[in-house]
Amino acid sequence: MARTAFDPAEAHVYRSGMPAPKTPKPETPDFETALRDLEELVERLEHGDLPLEESLAAFERGVLLTRACQSALKDAEQKVAILLKKAGEPAVEDFMPDEPSNG
Repeated sequence: MARTAFDPAEAHVYRSGMPAPKTPKPETPDFETALRDLEELVERLEHGDLPLEESLAAFERGVLLTRACQSALKDAEQKVAILLKKAGEPAVEDFMPDEPSNG
């Protein structure tokens, strides 16, 4: 039986009462990068040939990228609203789509 090297990250089992080591937070990508990565993930998932574990990891990454995109869009919307207010322009209004026509 081959012995594997000791991995301190897996030693949490032996450290009762000690806090787990902190993993660094991944850097949040800019909007364009997050959107491009999200599109690539969706394409890979739509092919349906990923193993389950990879699909779950891709889905989780997609959720994080979606949140990053939503946050960037919200920030941009707030900046536009501030700029319009400073310029004396009318306030930004909520978009209400037209009712679909039945005909």
